[in-house]
Amino acid sequence: MDKILRINEIFKSIQGESTYVGLPCVFIRMTGCNLRCIYCDTAYAYEEGQDWTIDQILQYIKQFNCNIVEITGGEPLIQAETLPLIRELSDRGYKVLIETNGTRDISPIDQRATIIMDIKCPESGVSRENRWPNISHLKDTDEVKFVIGSRRDYTWALSKINRFSLDTRCTVLFSPAYGSLSPQVLAEWILKDNLNVRFQLQLHKYIWDPGKRGV
Repeated sequence: MDKILRINEIFKSIQGESTYVGLPCVFIRMTGCNLRCIYCDTAYAYEEGQDWTIDQILQYIKQFNCNIVEITGGEPLIQAETLPLIRELSDRGYKVLIETNGTRDISPIDQRATIIMDIKCPESGVSRENRWPNISHLKDTDEVKFVIGSRRDYTWALSKINRFSLDTRCTVLFSPAYGSLSPQVLAEWILKDNLNVRFQLQLHKYIWDPGKRGV
């Protein structure tokens, strides 16, 4: 039987977050999420979507002529067939990025993929859902992302970096919550404290309208 995934949208855009920022990328946005972050900007992916087989996905993305593919959501790992999709993409030579909210076990993910794992800060409203054992499964090629909405979030994130030595384990990303914290303020905090983190913006929100889908 063909493996079926519920897909919200597939599109080509500029990678807007992570160390791959600025590069052309094909996005496969999965339907469904187990969290309801206060600042969520993809609530339309909670329910909307259509069924695709892995073969249909592989055939469809050929048209984009792009080697980087990011699987995102929603939360991709709530669908069991996401794991074989990652394997199939990797087998075909794609550079696979998998963006996850960090609440599901990341250990079964194909080692060839780059994991971009959120660690949810208090202002998200769901920080209690973080799955801390995931940190032990991170590779040095993976990335963890903190979306910072306030000074409280910033201080909290620093405590987690220190507790788990995250900045020596993998790349750490700090992103200001869009519309909640000034990018300049966060950048100045990072510089003042001489942090070993990568500051980032949600680049696509500055190129296109922040509410625009499929970019």
